[in-house]
Amino acid sequence: YQVEFGAVRIYRLLADGRRQISAFHLAGETFGFEADATHHFFAEAINATGIRVYRFAAGADVSRQLLPLALKGLTRAQEHLLVLGRQNAIERVAAFLVDMAERQGGLRQVDLPMSRADIGDYLGLTIETVSRVF
Repeated sequence: YQVEFGAVRIYRLLADGRRQISAFHLAGETFGFEADATHHFFAEAINATGIRVYRFAAGADVSRQLLPLALKGLTRAQEHLLVLGRQNAIERVAAFLVDMAERQGGLRQVDLPMSRADIGDYLGLTIETVSRVF
């Protein structure tokens, strides 16, 4: 899938009802790479969003097109693991804001279409902590 406009959150619900957001995808970004036919996470539009669906014929060689996109997603996931595992609340929010700014072309003003609760679920913080840090 590719986000044409808007934003998408990727998440999973835990057994106790808590939500863990694993990624946000903005306009121009791709998501939904799966090793099998099963989707293991939910994707949900955050705001008015357009999605382009790519379907590939069985046996089609699309590796040259998909590999760079998949590797970019893997790099972003590895960076996110580092943020969650080794940074305090202020550092997590700062890293998130820098990432969002870079993904939006380094603009002076960054668009944050997600809620503070979404940001907390992405960074492993409570909404109160996110609000205090902002």
